[in-house]
Amino acid sequence: MADMSMGQAEAGEREHTVVILPSPGMGHLIPLVELSKRLVRHHLGLKVCFLIPNDGSPSKPQESLLRSLPTSAFSYTFLPPVSFHDLPPDSRIETIISLTVSRSLSSLRSSLSSLSRSTTLLALFVDLFGTDAFDVSREFNIPPYIFFPSTATALSLFFYLPTLDRSVDCEYWEMTHPVRIPGCIPLLGSELLDPVQDRKDEAYRWVLHHTKRYPLAQGILENSFEELEPGPLKYLLGDNPSLPPVYPVGPLVNMEPPSSADNGKSSECLKWLDEQPHGSVLYVSFGSGGTLSTEQMDELAHGLEMSGQRFLWVVRSPNDTVANATYFSVNNGQREPLEFLPSGFLERTKERGLVVASWAPQAQVLAHGSTGGFLTHCGWNSTLESVVNGVPLIAWPLYAEQKMNAAMLTRDIKVALRAGAEGESGVVRRGEIERAVRGLMEGEEGKVVRNRMKDLKHAASKVLSEDGSSTKALAQVVRRLLLASATASST
Repeated sequence: MADMSMGQAEAGEREHTVVILPSPGMGHLIPLVELSKRLVRHHLGLKVCFLIPNDGSPSKPQESLLRSLPTSAFSYTFLPPVSFHDLPPDSRIETIISLTVSRSLSSLRSSLSSLSRSTTLLALFVDLFGTDAFDVSREFNIPPYIFFPSTATALSLFFYLPTLDRSVDCEYWEMTHPVRIPGCIPLLGSELLDPVQDRKDEAYRWVLHHTKRYPLAQGILENSFEELEPGPLKYLLGDNPSLPPVYPVGPLVNMEPPSSADNGKSSECLKWLDEQPHGSVLYVSFGSGGTLSTEQMDELAHGLEMSGQRFLWVVRSPNDTVANATYFSVNNGQREPLEFLPSGFLERTKERGLVVASWAPQAQVLAHGSTGGFLTHCGWNSTLESVVNGVPLIAWPLYAEQKMNAAMLTRDIKVALRAGAEGESGVVRRGEIERAVRGLMEGEEGKVVRNRMKDLKHAASKVLSEDGSSTKALAQVVRRLLLASATASST
């Protein structure tokens, strides 16, 4: 642990504040909140201020999460909303996120000016699509840092993308040979993250824009750890003069109990799990933004039924019936999600399955002793929650960087089985689902990935301990910030 006195301001000294500028979306905010908690917990006296760009009214989950932080060390401000009236209706989320930040720079400038009058600003932390804020941080002589909430594999791709862009003429999914990202397993071009799959789209240009600005950061905090991604992190931590320092500070996951508003559904899920045998339940969820087609939902239901395994399934309305489904969609349909299940499914599986609509207390479900597997979209937050609880996976990627994550989890780290798609439709058929579920929950291949995940659970606990590598990496960042601030004050 860092020397506590390092972060404590002596009498008469100004407070030290780290400013965090998250991109829109709960998936970005949650790990940044966890990072801020560790900053304050291990470096007493530090303050954290969130300045949050947005394109409308803040969401209830955002406000609830931020209000849960103690006001003694944390503060937050939602910057004035920006307008997207000039954007095409089919603009991708990466474009919208990037423009939300870039169009909030004048508001960021005003907020930093106000803050700088009452506190010493140690650093500006942005996440993966926030590099345009570097220009404002430079005006105030505030060191800019990136918090990268995804994998070290994806971070290595971000550094490699400008080179790949110059050397490849076709679309990446058309490449006939694997992409060899430094430090990573070979990946098919079609497995790279979604926004780079159409190089003519504005989203690709935005991603490329940000990756070219990554070397301008003073450092990058990576939400992973060496035992989890040894290859990519060996490269990122190696002797690479063109890269800024990389600090593995993960896994950062939210393990707090759910809010009181969700206690009813939490109690239902956890009470049901209490009644199941140890390690017998497959948890099925595709994240806050993940939805399936009606056909795929039907196949999944039949596959779970055919497997004969216990399951807890978070069901959302299918995406071909939900109006204006988006990256952050939850359930905007007219009908309840459970109404889309096959006729008689709930009755036939009631003795061994629990189906809940839209939400479950995931952190508590994965930590429960009865949970023995997780069928997941491979979002990095969900993956890390599985790692810290030692729960093996069935990989079912949907969007963003999830195909990259699935490839890494199955072929490199080997903590997941894959439910493969059949035919041009990309629909995973019930027989394939049955095979994957049985394989994970009772097969020999399931034992192998389960044992591997147990090893990673112990490694995750160790790196987050008082003397662990992630704790030390974060302490190194804080020491660097305090030293830079002291040096600036003395000149």
